[in-house]
Amino acid sequence: MTETPRPAVAAEQPVPAPGEEPWLTPGVRGIGAASFLADVGHEIPTALLPSLLTSTLGAPAAALGAIEGASDALAGAARFGGGVLADDPARRRKVAVGGYTTTAVLGAATAGATAVWQVGVLRAAAWTARGLRVPARNALLADIVPAGKYGRAYGFERMMDNLGAIFGPLLALGLVAWLGVKWAIGLSVIPGLLAAAAIVYAIRHTPRPSSRAKTPLRIRVKPVLSGELGRLLGAVAAFEVGNVAATLLILRAADLLEPDHGHDTATVIALGLYTAYNVAATAASVPAGHLADRLGRRGPVLVLTAGVAAFAAAYALFAVSGAVIAVLAVPFVLAGFGIGAVETAQHTAVANLAPEGLRGSAFGMLATVQSLGNLAASAIAGILWSAVSPQAAFIYLTAWMLLALAGLATAARRSE
Repeated sequence: MTETPRPAVAAEQPVPAPGEEPWLTPGVRGIGAASFLADVGHEIPTALLPSLLTSTLGAPAAALGAIEGASDALAGAARFGGGVLADDPARRRKVAVGGYTTTAVLGAATAGATAVWQVGVLRAAAWTARGLRVPARNALLADIVPAGKYGRAYGFERMMDNLGAIFGPLLALGLVAWLGVKWAIGLSVIPGLLAAAAIVYAIRHTPRPSSRAKTPLRIRVKPVLSGELGRLLGAVAAFEVGNVAATLLILRAADLLEPDHGHDTATVIALGLYTAYNVAATAASVPAGHLADRLGRRGPVLVLTAGVAAFAAAYALFAVSGAVIAVLAVPFVLAGFGIGAVETAQHTAVANLAPEGLRGSAFGMLATVQSLGNLAASAIAGILWSAVSPQAAFIYLTAWMLLALAGLATAARRSE
């Protein structure tokens, strides 16, 4: 009698234990791809905006500063509003898709601008849409990752975003050499729309919300700022007020190198050092996330502390460094490691600490603190740079890093 063969598929594939659930799911890969493609897409018009305004449209440098300042301010406000929208699981999906699509189309549309005011309106609108989508994307990522694996998922997303920051400007240079500035900006719509498609792919691999009832739109600041999450955000705010734009790091290196190498060569070397910064950030993101998960409840705070300490060391070195390329590379790499660790740990901590119904608002609050803090850091450091000295600016920034470390130590003690 011939024995009927048993199906082998179910018997040979053990069901993973809850702690062994995979984290690099199709949804996580989709969000990572969206971050990479979106960063490529918006880095192209960002890199070429100065040339479009000054060389093509004949605007003064002040116009660039005004447009970027207004756009950043609107993006910060939009991140807060986007957090309120993202509290609802169904609504956050629509905001994410709409934000990626609108950013891509409006950013590329600046290629057709014939006046400075048109560039300003399109850039501000694109950055507003970009700000709206950030809390939705971060909350969406928390929806599809098992508890205890947030660090790895956010580290992967940050790694992909940083890869986009490396690849985008390089692609911009190639497109300009081949087709010119306007065509290069116009073609940035392609990676931007592919990013929107990647978000749609991620959403299709995300469990649908269990309830069809929409969460009412409410601004909830006090619940977000209370308890352990509130204490952590206070320390994060101190860090962000000292987290200056990377352009000032590039300027510092170029100024130090110019006497020995000339303006053009110093600029090229400074941009090469900035590439090292982005490579370090990319390399640090996933290991930082793994470490945050492995260390348990205090893991994100410990990783965040390490990142802030790296920034403190980098800024101190920028205050005293001379015109030696190898020496200047050290603070760039330290700052790159710092931003990779800090951004991953910040997102992981919010995902761990925020109640599910407040997750969107919590990510919106984090994004708003980041945006406004960066604006204050760059503005005040720039004033100190011009009125006193570059050394004074970096000493000021180092002091904020030390304050952030003290805040993190306090938050860690009170959470024990």
